Amino acid sequence: MDTSSVLDRLTEEWESLTQEAQKAARYVLDNPQDVGVSTVRELAEAAKVKPNTVVRMARQVGFEGFEEFRAPFRDAIRMGAVSLEDRARWLQDIGKEGELGGLYADIVAATIQNIEETFAGIDIEDIQSAAQAIWQSNRTFVLGVGVNNANARNFTYLASTGMSGFQAIPSAGMTALDDLARADARDVLVAMTTQPYRRDVVEAVRFAKAQGVTVIALSDSLASPISLVADHKFTISQDTPQFFPSSVATVALLETLLSFVVSVASDKIGNQVEQFHLLRHKMGAYEGGE
Repeated sequence: MDTSSVLDRLTEEWESLTQEAQKAARYVLDNPQDVGVSTVRELAEAAKVKPNTVVRMARQVGFEGFEEFRAPFRDAIRMGAVSLEDRARWLQDIGKEGELGGLYADIVAATIQNIEETFAGIDIEDIQSAAQAIWQSNRTFVLGVGVNNANARNFTYLASTGMSGFQAIPSAGMTALDDLARADARDVLVAMTTQPYRRDVVEAVRFAKAQGVTVIALSDSLASPISLVADHKFTISQDTPQFFPSSVATVALLETLLSFVVSVASDKIGNQVEQFHLLRHKMGAYEGGE
């Protein structure tokens, strides 16, 4: 059962509810976003009724108790159907109620599901085509802000161990538009943003397209502003019960894309990566032997 079905039950059974239960029901109907993140006492205080009235209301519309009544609203939070503020309140509520074991299981399940859903929607040919574009480019700019800035820099770092011409943007003291000012049709831009879409990323992608740059977009929808104009587009699943959207699938896809770049590159790449790490060993960058 979803939250809409619960709200429908409340309206259908309205006349059968006591006056006090109607007060609780009215609060739920007007503030459904509060149900999944509130205890029975908190909901009762907000509705200005007693806690047992909230329990009675839940039973009068066909539930065994408040927890069963609240379950669909909590499931909606797990699926990302509420605001970040409400997710944070829900996480705090779980901590108070000793449900961290359930939260752990939910995060693990969401992580696996995000990776499965992301890769299920991608054809190998699409990744290979994007990898070819990167390998054949003069320069590859990798754009991410916020948490995606770290993802962009990780991708660039790994690529740079065997190849040149990779640059994570925006550079220190620069904007993405500054970095792309001299980009042209010989270059590639890998860009990442998900809802709420970052304006600076969207503007940079549109600017790059106007310059003739090949754009590879990683976003949460084919209808996102960067996917709509991209030459290569990949949709990322990021549902999670935690406060921030998950970036696990983004990292996994970037690692896969880089692996494909290496696979379509010249035979020298493997040797260059090996030489890079041998040099680091020689310089004492690593603890222990080679």
